[in-house]
Amino acid sequence: MLNHITIMGRLTADPELRYTQSNIPVASFTVACEMDYQQGGSREADFISCVSWRQGAEFVSKYFSKGSMIVVEGRLQSRKWQDRDGNNRVSWEILTEHTYFGEARRSDSQQYQAPQGNYGSQQYQAPAQQQGAWAPAGNPVNVGAQEFVELDDSDGELPF
Repeated sequence: MLNHITIMGRLTADPELRYTQSNIPVASFTVACEMDYQQGGSREADFISCVSWRQGAEFVSKYFSKGSMIVVEGRLQSRKWQDRDGNNRVSWEILTEHTYFGEARRSDSQQYQAPQGNYGSQQYQAPAQQQGAWAPAGNPVNVGAQEFVELDDSDGELPF
């Protein structure tokens, strides 16, 4: 069986980072996912609870805050519990496997610098920011601080 879910939305509040008794980090947060359609002139949203563990929990609590756009991949799980009156309840939440930035984040006029490190089962390294990049063939084209090269593709064949 396959249990995989991907959502994108904005955090409704700052992630809540806690630690278990054995000092394992766990973060809880809620993502508001807007519906594609409008009902009565306004868009509705689903509010989806998410839980991240270990490095994923520390990553989410460090780099995301209320209003941040986030992309979450994981699996849907149910949790059964009893309320104060003894009624049986079921909660649904996403147990995250991967979290991604849903938008570029900039502070003042600085460009956002992506974090580097090992988060969950993925190794992440920010792309290198190079000045004066070059390529052996073609005409350089300046775009901002980076240089791109237009490739001469006169024969239409791949170079490998």
